[in-house]
Amino acid sequence: MKIVLPEKVHRIIEQLNAKGFEAYAVGGCVRDCCLGRIPNDWDITTSASPVQVKAIFPKTFDTGIEHGTITVLSEGEGFEVTTYRIDGEYEDGRHPKQVSFTPSLAEDLKRRDFTINAMAYNEAEGLVDLFGGLEDLEAGVLRCVGDPRERFLEDALRMMRAVRFCAQLGFEMEEETAGAVKELAPTLSRISAERVQAELIKLLVSPHPEYLRKAWELGITKVILPEFDALMSQPQNNGHHIFSVGEHTLETVCQIPGEKVLRLTMLLHDMGKPACAWVDEKGIYHYSGHAAKSAGLAKEILKRLKFDNDTSRKVVKLVGEHSLYPEATPQGVRLGIFRIGEDLFSSFLEVKRADVLGQNPKVHEKKLAYLDRLTQLYQEILQRGDCLSLKQLAVTGRDLMELGIPGGRGLGTLLNQLLMEVLEKPEKNQREILLRRGMELKEKLHL
Repeated sequence: MKIVLPEKVHRIIEQLNAKGFEAYAVGGCVRDCCLGRIPNDWDITTSASPVQVKAIFPKTFDTGIEHGTITVLSEGEGFEVTTYRIDGEYEDGRHPKQVSFTPSLAEDLKRRDFTINAMAYNEAEGLVDLFGGLEDLEAGVLRCVGDPRERFLEDALRMMRAVRFCAQLGFEMEEETAGAVKELAPTLSRISAERVQAELIKLLVSPHPEYLRKAWELGITKVILPEFDALMSQPQNNGHHIFSVGEHTLETVCQIPGEKVLRLTMLLHDMGKPACAWVDEKGIYHYSGHAAKSAGLAKEILKRLKFDNDTSRKVVKLVGEHSLYPEATPQGVRLGIFRIGEDLFSSFLEVKRADVLGQNPKVHEKKLAYLDRLTQLYQEILQRGDCLSLKQLAVTGRDLMELGIPGGRGLGTLLNQLLMEVLEKPEKNQREILLRRGMELKEKLHL
């Protein structure tokens, strides 16, 4: 296996070699090269100690010196250089109690999580693959290095990483590795919300977000997202659906572009259905008010997983509005944009389309035609530059106050009334027309 190292990486390895130390590119960058992909970053492992690394390179900073990692700067670009190490006992299921350095590359590689991430390379020796990583890559199999129970007891998050790598690469999980995940999944409760969130997002935006089903089968979601388990057991016996709520959710996640907010929205859009479900006398399932309930649950889940406020705002809004059906007219679409927000309406259309594509194919044609019409109207509205918000009104609150209309809540009510009229008839968005209408509304509202 021939890998072409970037010149800067090759130069760092050569400089370490020139001082009598071993050095290799290692881990994910080697894996990606073996797959024919371009690595996002390059990590280097070496027999040199951190102090020795710092003595060789003029520009460095301490990234994680207690774990042997120094960042070496080469022409303004940083590369992590880590000393071969052996991890001590893991007491918290996350971090080794202590780290000891070793002169052995083999000792360093055998502490790593999966065989595909435990390969090293330099141009002098070629590929160092002690655990069959290349064979597993070619077979499309994810396997732990050594005993999977030991690897997962060292760091429980590796169980989520296992599913995530399978989703990113389209791999199957080796049987013993999967068995260890199923046994030890409850230990994920010891992992911080921030680390869980990061892995969940990587899985969701991967080429195979449906691998969340594997996380459910192995007991991972029971710990990190128990609400999803409720979806998997919730049937949907009505003409719009052929899947359970959970399987419908997985299908919709696959039908939307791989962007964080969109995929989170589809994951959470029906979370409220189990709580809202009722069955009529014909045995048909209904979910009255499930969008609002789902939005409430989405807000709780995103807070629990420590998502940022902007992501939470967008996802909760889209979840809460996903059952909205704006009238397929210019006025109806303008009102929909006003209600949902100019920044989110295009995402709303994506959410609606993915939701339909996860339903019974018998309803696709009619619903997709409706969405095509909404999309066409939306594009025409943007091209015309129709007024869609208060900031686009041809008058401001100050303009109206200069006519003697007092400030305060009444002024806000008047401005909103003017906006509603402009959303209905965009041609009214002219200063003279709105000032005259403002005076009429002043008398009507007794301002």
